[in-house]
Amino acid sequence: MIKRDKYLNQLISAQKNGFPKIITGIRRCGKSYLLKEIYRDYLRNNGVKEKNILVMELDDDRNSKYRDPIALGEFVRKYCKEEGEYFVFIDEIQKVYKIKNPILTGGKHILAREDEEETLSFVDVVLGLSREKNIDLYVTGSNSKMLSSDIVTEFRDKATNIALAPLSFDEYYEYVGGSATDALYSYIQYGGMPLAVLKREEERKEYLKNLFHTTYFSDIVERNHLKKGEALDELCNIISSSTGSLLNAEKIANTFLSVRHEKIDRATVANYIEYFKDAFLLREASRYDLKGRKEIGALRKYYFCDTGLRNARLNFAFPDEGQMLENIVYNELRYNGYTVNVGAFDTVEKDKNGKSVRKTNEVDFYATKGFRAYYIQVTEDISNSDTRAREVRPYIMLNDQVQKILVINRPINETRDEKGFTVIGITDFLLRFIK
Repeated sequence: MIKRDKYLNQLISAQKNGFPKIITGIRRCGKSYLLKEIYRDYLRNNGVKEKNILVMELDDDRNSKYRDPIALGEFVRKYCKEEGEYFVFIDEIQKVYKIKNPILTGGKHILAREDEEETLSFVDVVLGLSREKNIDLYVTGSNSKMLSSDIVTEFRDKATNIALAPLSFDEYYEYVGGSATDALYSYIQYGGMPLAVLKREEERKEYLKNLFHTTYFSDIVERNHLKKGEALDELCNIISSSTGSLLNAEKIANTFLSVRHEKIDRATVANYIEYFKDAFLLREASRYDLKGRKEIGALRKYYFCDTGLRNARLNFAFPDEGQMLENIVYNELRYNGYTVNVGAFDTVEKDKNGKSVRKTNEVDFYATKGFRAYYIQVTEDISNSDTRAREVRPYIMLNDQVQKILVINRPINETRDEKGFTVIGITDFLLRFIK
């Protein structure tokens, strides 16, 4: 069994808190498995009787009648009418369709249009059941309607959201074991989608490519009612090729024009980026002024939730390990609870003609968590003097008290260089340092 202890502990902490637990995340990242296998085992091992755990799988044809919101609510309440506490798991909650309020239809259950207001939907069922004193409710879903990151907004402050991601490197390594360096190399290529991890290596590429095209891409097109997916497709290629690069809508639109010889307006590009973020495929890191201590500008870096999916998008051709290492560091920092920005600051320097010019300097990441704060540069190697000078230059110019770290793609333990900067191998950084 692949352990997901972080998320199991979140479920345990949220147990019986009076709110429904909404488990969100990209499709196929293990939401149902977390709930129906890992958490269910935990409950049984801690004295909860099987009859007090109700699992409703709404994608099962035998449960199709419970896709009616009223029928679902009535069945669950009837099942939980006896004395005692019940744990109710509703999987594929998005299968519950929206109906017109029966009060307005003479008691008939009639499908509602999207734009109608007096309706009942899965949101009403979830909120209603969560108010029952003896029911602790957990729900998951696996299509674009449920996966959207705005689902928590629909529930406002009336639900506990548990946002699941693909396997972190920590989780991946705990499962595969062996050499941490070998594990990282495999993780860079194929990522941490649970079913991909369980497949033989030769099967992973096809699985990930099919998953991206037939599942994620189709979900985005369906959810956002896009008639054509060509522009979205090309935009995805551009972002995949530019992982970890500073981008904005204008830069992407210009790249689109040079690649396809077609114009696309910036507003459309911005919308498409939001679609990818909304489906949890992409994460955004904004720029942060390290001297002014504030977010700045429209430029952003975009990272994939999973490096295997990013590589699948590019048909596993010419993977840039530097980009992927940066992507993994970003994801692992987020997994461990850090707030992560791209560091930037301006300096005024003399050019070769002696003229004063303003120059923007960058640090890969500025990561904070409680009282901990780090500047982080991710690099393949610093044995070359020019490379090392380039990487440490921003640190020297900053000259502040924030801990400055060079993460190297080599199996070395933590050391300090002559300037007091922390130098650490990437596996040691991921598996120990940021915990």
